[in-house]
Amino acid sequence: MTVLLKALFVIAVAEMGDKTQLLTLAFATRLSVRHVLGGVLLGTLANHALAVAVGGAVLLIVPVAWVKLAAGLAFIGFGLWTLRGDQLSGSEEKRFGYPLLTVAVSFFLAEMGDKTQLATAVLAAEAAVLVPVWLGSSLGMVVADGLAIGIGVVLGRRLPERMIKVGATFLFVLFGLLLFREGLTTTL
Repeated sequence: MTVLLKALFVIAVAEMGDKTQLLTLAFATRLSVRHVLGGVLLGTLANHALAVAVGGAVLLIVPVAWVKLAAGLAFIGFGLWTLRGDQLSGSEEKRFGYPLLTVAVSFFLAEMGDKTQLATAVLAAEAAVLVPVWLGSSLGMVVADGLAIGIGVVLGRRLPERMIKVGATFLFVLFGLLLFREGLTTTL
């Protein structure tokens, strides 16, 4: 099996049921497929490039606890933002691209210290070839999260907007609190 295919398979399987897949599902109920898929791709490419290039060494420089604390606070903020709702008109949204950036940044942060990021770093160290691991792991994430997008689109059409907003807020705050708790328990 080539390095690219191995990375694609391992990461796609590891992503199933992961918090970032659930996050993707929540985004897909409210945002366009292109924004969610594009954000997942950008966030994953950046995050897994970091994992591959640094091979986990960033965790030697920045303690994982601090990364989790920052990500937890960001997720709680995203949850409150989701509940409040957006005030942008369609033209402002297209001009500034906030949905794409929101998904990309959320996904990037959620992946910090996650099993798929760590697995990518291990695969890169094991294979000693960086680009195929990076591309394969990124494709694996897009495949797994593409399934969540499909489910999210269907749910978005069938559930009332208020229910989706409250559900997405709940998921963001829950993941934020869990990440924050992990960060606190790691530092104490």
